[in-house]
Amino acid sequence: MGKPTGFLEFERLSEAYEPAAKRVRHYREFVARLADDGAKMQGARCMDCGVPFCNTGCPVNNVIPDWNDLVYRGNFRQALDVLHSTNNFPEFTGRICPAPCEAACTLGINAEPVGIKSIEHFIIDKGWENGWVVPQPPARKTGKQIAVVGSGPAGLAAAQQLARAGHDVTVFEKNSRIGGLLRYGIPDFKLDKAIIDRRMKQMEAEGVKFRTKVIVGAKEMPKGIVNDATETISAEQLQKEFDAVVLAGGAEVPRELPIPGRELKGIHPALEFLIPQNKEVAGDGANPIKVKGKHVIVIGGGDTGSDCVGTSNRHGAASVTQFELMPMPPEQEDKALTWPYWPYKLRTSSSHEEGVTRDFAVATKELIGDGKGKVKALKAVRVEWQDGRMSEVAGSEFELPADAVFLAMGFTNPVGSVLDAFGVDKDARGNARATTDGAGCYATNVAKVFAAGDVRRGQSLVVWAIREGRQCAREVDAFLMGTSELPR
Repeated sequence: MGKPTGFLEFERLSEAYEPAAKRVRHYREFVARLADDGAKMQGARCMDCGVPFCNTGCPVNNVIPDWNDLVYRGNFRQALDVLHSTNNFPEFTGRICPAPCEAACTLGINAEPVGIKSIEHFIIDKGWENGWVVPQPPARKTGKQIAVVGSGPAGLAAAQQLARAGHDVTVFEKNSRIGGLLRYGIPDFKLDKAIIDRRMKQMEAEGVKFRTKVIVGAKEMPKGIVNDATETISAEQLQKEFDAVVLAGGAEVPRELPIPGRELKGIHPALEFLIPQNKEVAGDGANPIKVKGKHVIVIGGGDTGSDCVGTSNRHGAASVTQFELMPMPPEQEDKALTWPYWPYKLRTSSSHEEGVTRDFAVATKELIGDGKGKVKALKAVRVEWQDGRMSEVAGSEFELPADAVFLAMGFTNPVGSVLDAFGVDKDARGNARATTDGAGCYATNVAKVFAAGDVRRGQSLVVWAIREGRQCAREVDAFLMGTSELPR
């Protein structure tokens, strides 16, 4: 695949970023996709490696060597067809997926891997610009009605596949706009929301109906979960009106930090900060949380924590500190130990490059108030890990000023009330219980109710959500029709 000697001739070419000093002044995307010649050169680096581990490293099993070769040869339209054959939304994954495919690239054993994600970004943007991405309405309608609860990547993938199979699909979303955490959890500077809107228009032309501000089951949501719903629909009503129901509501319940001072003002689950900011950028009202000139501490070292860092810098925070409970990973992974699996290594995001103090192996002990009910400082202690167990380092306690504290420690489970409304069995972690293989996969214990994405597997990646949405769609189609021609 690609040029036989390309991996020897060409270096990896990364996408260009707008300088940090400029991009922190706005919320627009700042990553420039590869030019045609650059994309061809990167496609040329793809090796004829015999066993393309990148295919299995990718959860949606993208046929990566094939579209790398097509890009190298300038067949961009055909490359788009191959890319779309396994991935409904490469414009999402080409921007926000952490690219496990690149970690599995054979070239990555002793060199920089092929820039698979940048090539994917190039292909899909080229397709939209040239008008190659068009609606694909079904040739015939089945008359079957399907409800999809949740409009994140799993729900959207399931909805699009089922609509293309000829079913009438309605997507229900509790918030005011479609997209789930693609819309509200990921900042605009990483994913411009117009990208979601244009894909929605394609899906509407294919027959998908979207209903926003509708909550399924109980109207009240747990603390930390944004809910714009003005209408409630019962699980019984959905089961009565639809031939099948797909639960794809994600895993939204944030992990808590039960320490003294948690009740103080100025302490928020990450999405209480990020979602209103996305709404402000969209023109839906001001973010009530402002951190300009404030000392911000982000607890949690993952992507959500990184998004809090980038957003705080755009507010003009006086300082941003990010704590991670685990030790600092090595800057270079042990490839002989981890390849082709996801490596343990230090990951520095574009938001980190914009300004942050990162501190590892730190546990937060107490949040200190100002005597008026508002946080003013944070007390922490350094920890060490041995045999998987954590212990505090004696005499290592310290305090930092903290005007705002964002809890970005991940998500524990989906909203239980939705599953309870349907009577869906849960696993030990509170997720919907359903298998992913064999007869009846993705089906819950409740007749004609299916589950896919984070609501079933727990907190995960956008690419896993798309995979599960696609696979679930096939199972729903087979359930309704006796057989299915949808790809798995």
